[in-house]
Amino acid sequence: MLLAHGTVIAVVDGKNFELYRNAGNEAEPDLSALPTPKLDEHNKGAGAHHYSSSGNPTGHLLDEDAHAAAVAGWLNSEVLGHKIETLVVFAAPRTLGELRKHYHKMTERALAKEVSKDMIGKQPHELVEALRANA
Repeated sequence: MLLAHGTVIAVVDGKNFELYRNAGNEAEPDLSALPTPKLDEHNKGAGAHHYSSSGNPTGHLLDEDAHAAAVAGWLNSEVLGHKIETLVVFAAPRTLGELRKHYHKMTERALAKEVSKDMIGKQPHELVEALRANA
């Protein structure tokens, strides 16, 4: 997969969020790390959960969902503010499912690729290799 110059790559799991921008060209991507924004993770979902079951997640799952919602909210604001034109998202499978619930329509249009894989902590060249493998 070729990455256009300026493409933003978001790497997300249930607790972490990393950002990169392609400072290179399409044929030779050069991912530069961007500062991680401060997120508002106070949205734990509608209603309180008093007990745990498969249909009623425990606290850590609520925290992960709130994190994913906060990341999606931040991405939405950046796309709507014309700060992100093209987006690639790497996310752990469960997190990716939660992100998708919160994407704005414009964010969905900005998405060039989603990779359902936990890539937190990987080096930029590993992200590029994973994109090529999932092209």
